[in-house]
Amino acid sequence: MVINGEKKQVGITGYIIYNFAQIISFVSTLMTLTPGDMIFTGTPATGAGETFKEDHLQASIEGELLLDFKMI
Repeated sequence: MVINGEKKQVGITGYIIYNFAQIISFVSTLMTLTPGDMIFTGTPATGAGETFKEDHLQASIEGELLLDFKMI
């Protein structure tokens, strides 16, 4: 996660506690998932990047920018 141009969170999927199938299965018991839905799972070991109103957040996986928005 990049917040206001500064890298705040870095992690790899190999360190997650539950695999993707387990996460999707659990969330599916709580709500109907549809194509395009996103599941946010928590904070990597490097810690959280605190966010505030008007912050610019960007997130990428393997260098591909997937999220790019401003907090309101």
